[in-house]
Amino acid sequence: MLPALPALCYLLIVAVWILDLLTPQLFIASILLNIPIALSSLALTRRLTVGLVAGAEIANALAAYLNAQHDGGRFDGIALGDRALLAASFLLVGFLAVKTQALGRSAGLSEARAEQVQRERGLRLAMERVRESLNPELVRRTTLVQALDVFSAEAGLLVPDIAVNDDWYFAVAATAQVENHRDALSAELHSLVAKRLDSARPLDDADVVARYALENLGARYGAIAPGTIRNGGEARLLVLRSDRPWTRDDARYLHSYFERCSNALAQAELFVQNVEQSTELSRRSQQAEERSGVIRDLVYALAHDLRTPLAASDVTMRQAERGAYGALPEAYRKVLLASLESNAGSQRLVETLLTVARYESGDIVTLEEPIDLFLIACSIGEELSPLANERNVRIDVRGASSVILGDSHELRRAMSNLIVNAVAASPSPGSVIVSVEGKDGRSRTTVEDRGYGIPPEERSALFQRFGVGRRRRGSGTGLGLYVVRLIVEKHGGLVWYEPGEAGGSRFIFEIPASNARGDAESA
Repeated sequence: MLPALPALCYLLIVAVWILDLLTPQLFIASILLNIPIALSSLALTRRLTVGLVAGAEIANALAAYLNAQHDGGRFDGIALGDRALLAASFLLVGFLAVKTQALGRSAGLSEARAEQVQRERGLRLAMERVRESLNPELVRRTTLVQALDVFSAEAGLLVPDIAVNDDWYFAVAATAQVENHRDALSAELHSLVAKRLDSARPLDDADVVARYALENLGARYGAIAPGTIRNGGEARLLVLRSDRPWTRDDARYLHSYFERCSNALAQAELFVQNVEQSTELSRRSQQAEERSGVIRDLVYALAHDLRTPLAASDVTMRQAERGAYGALPEAYRKVLLASLESNAGSQRLVETLLTVARYESGDIVTLEEPIDLFLIACSIGEELSPLANERNVRIDVRGASSVILGDSHELRRAMSNLIVNAVAASPSPGSVIVSVEGKDGRSRTTVEDRGYGIPPEERSALFQRFGVGRRRRGSGTGLGLYVVRLIVEKHGGLVWYEPGEAGGSRFIFEIPASNARGDAESA
């Protein structure tokens, strides 16, 4: 609403009323009272129009009475009729003015909505261009260029992080070229962008810092918007314009735009960081794989190089023990037997290392042939009887035939590891019970001793590589149970530990039986 319009309208009513008083009854000047009523439509406020209509009606009636008194108290009929028509015209003009105001407000709202829709569309298109790239440098440049276009600005300044004073961007709308500066901002601009803001705001001469900054950039009007970047720092976008001042709505849209751009920049920086981390992880993984390959090759080479001399020395020592090179003194014979036992341990270690290396590298051959685990258990029991007898331990194999499909050599190794461990853990005298049974399509083998048992805190690492193992007499390298787990899992089974009912330990592994596996394959 024009500030002086209400006063002007009421002043006109008073002026017309005075003029009407100075004229005869038949010369009715009150018709001029329609002028301020009509002018009130420009104010877009209904209260002013209603007040003017009421004032005009009162002025018209008062002027009619005073004119009649001036003529000796005689009321002219024609004059009274004209006065009545004028009163009706005031109401009509007032009604039309109110309608005009309503239409004006509606048109203003429609125009505001259209402008808002246009701005939202411009912001949406600008953000689409900003988000086209995941390169932080391109996002910054596009943010500045699109800001100049969306807000019809002449020039713009973007400071990605006020904590870094030697990296900022400047662009001019005429060329749409963005210049990346790596020198320090001027004192006026640095003071401006370093001010902590909660939202965007216009810049004007009332702010001394803003005035000096605008003078430094050769601009008359401007606006500044804050934003937040990913690492917690603050960013400032300063957009300058010289054709007209910035309004609060302009600043609000600028703030919304730069907040979205700040989010896009954060996403781009996060994407780059993820790519860098992924590349670093891939590089480390490749290095680890290469080191693993080198270690595996070394284990292969070492194991193969040790196999031949160990086997040759075993043959030679056994021939000597049998008397192939003549009679041996009893002391030397004991030394020879101890050497044979040590050589056998070395051979077992070599085989264990080879098995671990093959499994961990995936360099294994899957054999599937019918195997009776009960027969394997009986065979191992016979082979280990001399060892067990030396320790005064009896190996008792129980159960019945239980056939599965698998690799007999590897399953024999797994079962031997468990039985050897049980013999080593058994007190003297003592016994080791090996049970084999088939149940619910699975073959279960249990190796139980009456030894020292395993503390609860050590059980979780039993089947891990170089696990804690059994801290008892006869404990080995920490790979035996790990190899057992690898072999059993390769055959689709599970292995676990249970404390014995009467003390000691119980190791159990289950493997799908041959008929169960055949049924699964046929299904």
